[in-house]
Amino acid sequence: MEGSDRAVVSVESVVRPPLRTGPILIAYDGTPASQYALWEAGALLAGHKALVVTVWKPGLAFELMELPTATLGLPPAQLDIRTALEIHRQLYETAQRMAEQGAALAREAGFEVDGLVVAEEVEITIAETIIRVALENDSQAIVVGIEGHGRLGDVILGSTSREVIRRAPCPVVVARLPPEKKKR
Repeated sequence: MEGSDRAVVSVESVVRPPLRTGPILIAYDGTPASQYALWEAGALLAGHKALVVTVWKPGLAFELMELPTATLGLPPAQLDIRTALEIHRQLYETAQRMAEQGAALAREAGFEVDGLVVAEEVEITIAETIIRVALENDSQAIVVGIEGHGRLGDVILGSTSREVIRRAPCPVVVARLPPEKKKR
């Protein structure tokens, strides 16, 4: 191509990503956006091994018990430990069901799949947990769903998705829930 301004790149100079051998990590929280992302990923990546990850916060029940009075600057209310333990148990069971639901959907979408519930401290973000699990499993990619927020949604992602994209150790597949798919 005489006179072309195109640069010639040698194959040796191309930076290649590391070979990742782990599963596709699918972040799943049961929302329509995460369900949609799972199906979109299935259309692209069916046949791959996948790990559907649901994050839950074990200490959240106890934090919530103190929240109403703490935000008002009042001393914490008496903690009813039985109530907090029951909420804790229910949150865990909900996370288990969510991971099972996500794994079942992933199987339907064509993945070879395992479900995983990850317990994480309240102060650690969900994105940090997703990234840690992706590193520990040498994940080939991370799948996240986002809700479309109209024109603003084209510019602003949810904080979890944004942090995963910024810090992920592997490619991130982001599927945006179309506005017509939102449950109102």
